[in-house]
Amino acid sequence: MDFQELLTIVADQPLFETGLLLAGERDPAALRVQLVRWVKSGRLLQLRRGLYALAEPYRHVDPHPFVVANRLAPGSYVSLESALAHSSMIPEGIAQVQSVGLGRTRQWATPLGGYSLRHVHRGLFYGYQRLQVAPDQWAYCAEPAKALLDLVYLTPGGDDPAYLASLRLQNWQALDLDRLQEHAERSSRLKLRTAAATLVKMAQERSEEAAA
Repeated sequence: MDFQELLTIVADQPLFETGLLLAGERDPAALRVQLVRWVKSGRLLQLRRGLYALAEPYRHVDPHPFVVANRLAPGSYVSLESALAHSSMIPEGIAQVQSVGLGRTRQWATPLGGYSLRHVHRGLFYGYQRLQVAPDQWAYCAEPAKALLDLVYLTPGGDDPAYLASLRLQNWQALDLDRLQEHAERSSRLKLRTAAATLVKMAQERSEEAAA
């Protein structure tokens, strides 16, 4: 395979995996050698073993960070501050895209930025949705309510009212309070139920202030 043939196959893909290129009678070993050469020459970006993106100016589609996060850790979803920032619920930009999943906690430093995965118990693996994050790009991302509860769960003292106030939550209309309470009850964890009750109270106080 030459580079022009590669472009014909993947130019419109934000990311691609080695398996996409192995159709037909291609020699896997020879293909891997060629991929290494293209990475070294700066034509390809390697994000993890077997996962690549075309480097500029060859790519036609810039991979959305949430799509990259999903592909780095299959079976995960974007959550925590990354999902909250995407919903404009916190004011800060997030330097590292954060995901949660059933796999072990780990981090990736890639040519497209930093990514992390936090482990959650299987009983807490819910409350996410498939979102369109860019034209023809979709990613699994936590609902705002679940992103908050994931953050509470993974943060020591996360149910402390002082900690919740320190998040400086905004855009409260993005937070479905009923879903927040449903998710907290489903978790069967006192910590999450306590945090949900505090957040509901904070939302009500914010609504009263806005109406005054």
